Amino acid sequence: MTNKTLCAADLMQFIGSEQWYRHGLVRKVLFTEGVKYVADTAGAYWLIDEVALAQQFNKRVAREEFQTWKLTVKANHHATLTCEDGNGNAVWSKAIEFTDFPLDDFTLFYTDNVILLPSEY
Repeated sequence: MTNKTLCAADLMQFIGSEQWYRHGLVRKVLFTEGVKYVADTAGAYWLIDEVALAQQFNKRVAREEFQTWKLTVKANHHATLTCEDGNGNAVWSKAIEFTDFPLDDFTLFYTDNVILLPSEY
């Protein structure tokens, strides 16, 4: 992790990806340059792991062709990670006991075996 601070405006620079990265454990899952930037800058590889591992071990999540992943962080550093079906219907949710993720609200998309930022879709 670097000492840089992640802010929402930084993420708008990612509008496509020339390079994809393969997840270390769930090899069919790829992620974009924007997602790697978030993981590197915010120390959030755990977030990529949550999305990738859900594809492997949660059949209800894996059935959804298009997924919206929302992380909501509270002031006390507790958070909720929710997977939605793209139509606002929750498919899966998990309480995160502690996170130092720098944004209060953060969204990722997952489709066609790729995790990407909304601006990269």
